[in-house]
Amino acid sequence: MPLSHSEFSGRGDLRDMQAMCSRVWTPQARFHPGQLAWNRYSHPVDPDRVEPGDAIALWRAGGEVVGFGWAEGPDWLELQVDPSHPEVVGEVIDWFENWSDAPRQSVLTMDGDGETALADAGFHPERDGWHLTHHVLDLTRLPPVPEVAGYRFRPVSPDEVGPRAAAHRAAWSEFGESRVTSEAYAAVMATWPYRHDLDWVAVDDVGDIVATAIVWLDETIGVGLIEPVGCVPGHRRRGLAGAVTLAALHRARELGAHTALVSPRGDDDYPGPRRLYQALGFRPVTRTVTWTRSLG
Repeated sequence: MPLSHSEFSGRGDLRDMQAMCSRVWTPQARFHPGQLAWNRYSHPVDPDRVEPGDAIALWRAGGEVVGFGWAEGPDWLELQVDPSHPEVVGEVIDWFENWSDAPRQSVLTMDGDGETALADAGFHPERDGWHLTHHVLDLTRLPPVPEVAGYRFRPVSPDEVGPRAAAHRAAWSEFGESRVTSEAYAAVMATWPYRHDLDWVAVDDVGDIVATAIVWLDETIGVGLIEPVGCVPGHRRRGLAGAVTLAALHRARELGAHTALVSPRGDDDYPGPRRLYQALGFRPVTRTVTWTRSLG
C-alpha cells in the first residue's frame, strides 16, 4: 500500500495521530493519545500551525496515519511508527535530516524501536543518560485514597481554568517559568481525551488548589495515562501528590479503565516521581533510548 506524507495542519491531524497511538498501543509504545494532547497544547500555540523552529509530519497508508515525526527543534526528534509499517522509520529520519540544519541530532525512541534504521543513518544509542521509563499499574490492585488532614480531593470545575493553570505553574516553578497559561490550559481542556472528571485537585482549608493530577483515559483501550502531577512547594511532603493521583485513578477505574500508565524519569538525576509511582504500585516495563549522530 503506497505511503503519503504531509506536514501538520491542525487539530484534525493531531486527532489522526492520536488514533494511530490508540490503535497500536501496548505498554511498550512511545505515546498514549493523552501525551500528544498535553505536549501539543500545554503552552500557547496556533492550533493549525507548529511553532517556528519546530516541525511535525505524518505518513498515511490507506487513509490511516501509520507514523509521524515530531521535531521539537532542529536537534531533537521524537517519532512513533505503526509496527506493521517499519519502513516508515527510515522515511521519518530522512524527513528530519532534510528539515534540520543542526550539526548534531538526537532521536528519542522506545528501547528496541527502529534500531536498524537509526544505525543505518549513523545514529548511536546513548543508554547511560537522561531517559524515561514506562510504568504500568493493574487497576484491580489500586490502593485506597488516603486521607490527608486539612485537605480534600475533587475534580476541577470547567470554570477553574485560571486557578488550575496557576497551580500547575506554581508546582513546576523550580524548573523555570512554565508556559502553561490560562489560554493554554483552556486548549488542553478542549482536546480529546481530556475530561474534567479526571482532572483532580487537592484543595486546602481555604479552598486554594495546591496539588493536581490529570488522567487521560482512552476508553477504546481502557488505559489511563497520568500526565502531569504537581504539588505547590509550600504543601509538599504531606502525601498530596500521591493521594490526588489515586483519587483520579479511582475515578478512571469507575469509568472502565483497567490499566494506568505513567512515564517518569528513569535516571538518577530526578528520582522523586519514580519513587512516588512505585510506592503506589506501578512497575517499570520499558524505557526510552536517545540515539545521536553528528553530521558534517
